[in-house]
Amino acid sequence: MSRVCVLHVGGTIGMADSPDGLVPQRDVLERYLASMPELRRADVPRHHVEVLEPLLDSADMAPQDWLRIAKAIVARDAEFDGFVVLHGTDTMTHTASALSFLLAGLRKPVILTGAQLSLEHVRTDGREHIVTSIILAGTTRIPEVCIYFASRLLRGNRSQKVHNTDFVAFDSGNLAPLATVGARISVAEHLVRPGGRGLPISLSFSARPHVVALRVFPGLSKTLLDTVLEGADGVVLETYGAGTFPHRDRDLLESIANATSAARPTVVVNVSQCHGGVVDQATYASSRALAHAGVVSGVDMTPEAALTKLYCLFAAGHAPADVRRMVGEDLAGELDPGAVPDV
Repeated sequence: MSRVCVLHVGGTIGMADSPDGLVPQRDVLERYLASMPELRRADVPRHHVEVLEPLLDSADMAPQDWLRIAKAIVARDAEFDGFVVLHGTDTMTHTASALSFLLAGLRKPVILTGAQLSLEHVRTDGREHIVTSIILAGTTRIPEVCIYFASRLLRGNRSQKVHNTDFVAFDSGNLAPLATVGARISVAEHLVRPGGRGLPISLSFSARPHVVALRVFPGLSKTLLDTVLEGADGVVLETYGAGTFPHRDRDLLESIANATSAARPTVVVNVSQCHGGVVDQATYASSRALAHAGVVSGVDMTPEAALTKLYCLFAAGHAPADVRRMVGEDLAGELDPGAVPDV
């Protein structure tokens, strides 16, 4: 019988009402799990629940919390066959993306899940998410960081939150689900990445980089762009469509070119605002201008994957030139490097 470690880090799934609104409470999860007879069935993997203090609303998650969760998984890797992380939905895709980069060499499933309604709610979606996530983590050979929600197992660094009230809260615009769950569990074996050589012995951030995201909009001013670029190690530029940018304003392009120059080697990555599709910096003049200004194509990465990837690479101590190269490489299934030709 396989063993699964359930790490509770916070989120709506374990929240309760307070005078200030819903807040994470430690006893909610433990009390609810103790009342679930299905978790004691012989066909459900054995599991051990641990609370990682402090429990957080996912809006409060920060890079140090990504590291805290990753370290908890590394420390328990030898004891368990899979992991379930109970997490809030708002930044679940950020954490899943970051974990995919931090847990290099992963050989076991790490599945993030949560709920739109607290376990204390009569119609909670959390009950099925917990049961199925434990089963997936303990019975499938999917050595990836995933998100399980609403009957679909998605690659974590390909996922985005697409709704804040619908139970189908997450989608993956550029990759089909790794598994679908109905009366049977169907795994898309051809999409699953092979297991690695094992997790690193220890994890740490050697730096706290300044990484920011800017969503391009009509009327973007040079003053604002300069403010964002100033002092940044990495910038995720969320552009239109296939990666287009308002290139008629040459001052904007000059600001970017100055930031990516040898004197100020900021790594600027071009990702699309669209939920699906690919950045193509070769077709349109308005995107080719970004390539000439030193912007790296994010290909088909989500903004969340691009942001966490930049942070983790810089935090690991990589030089800007190395980050610039690595950000366009497939490190954990976050992009398809052959999706589109670049200039």
